[in-house]
Amino acid sequence: MLEVVELLLKAVEKARVFKRNKVSLRYKVEAGLLYMAGLSTRCISEVVKAVPASREAVRQWVHRFASLMSQAEARVRRCLAVDETKLKVNGSQVFIWAAVDVDSREVLAVDVSWQRSSMNAEHVLKKALRSCLNKPLILVDKGPWYGEALQSLELPWMHITRGARNRVERWFRTLKERTGRFYNNVNARRQGILCMKLFLNLFTYFYNNLRIHQTLGTTPNT
Repeated sequence: MLEVVELLLKAVEKARVFKRNKVSLRYKVEAGLLYMAGLSTRCISEVVKAVPASREAVRQWVHRFASLMSQAEARVRRCLAVDETKLKVNGSQVFIWAAVDVDSREVLAVDVSWQRSSMNAEHVLKKALRSCLNKPLILVDKGPWYGEALQSLELPWMHITRGARNRVERWFRTLKERTGRFYNNVNARRQGILCMKLFLNLFTYFYNNLRIHQTLGTTPNT
């Protein structure tokens, strides 16, 4: 835990995430890490007593961490697994999209939408391709929204239900272990789907850079 705190602290200092630090920067980092790992902003403000902080203060700190989000390194990638799953925002169903590098397990792109369409599929594929110097093989299920998007981007692809495509399924399981803390329903009262995007970006940063992957024995972005 201490090693992860130090890694995130260095990243926050380098990116100058916080311009003012009346509250200890280390405390803000610990609060942000607890949020990424599973606690709600309310739990953090009530349980972590090292420095008194309101729920609203913790929420603002979490939003500041969004500046850490960066595009994965662009390099030649052999194969990506792409899929979507369902979650809820304020009780309404949304679709979470993800593209994962099959070899490194790094999550290259995430997105959220109200519906599933070829336009949504193309959007997440374009985001993933920013981290690719080539056109990798794309593994998808038989969702009809993928065909047109893949053809439009002229990407090689393959229908597959198991095997290497399990990389993205494993990501979704890890994500839902986190969202299961609030019953897979993000209560984003103020900005709805925008808050979901922030949460996904923060969790992706945590997954790629701070969380030790059980299979790899290290973080995906190493």
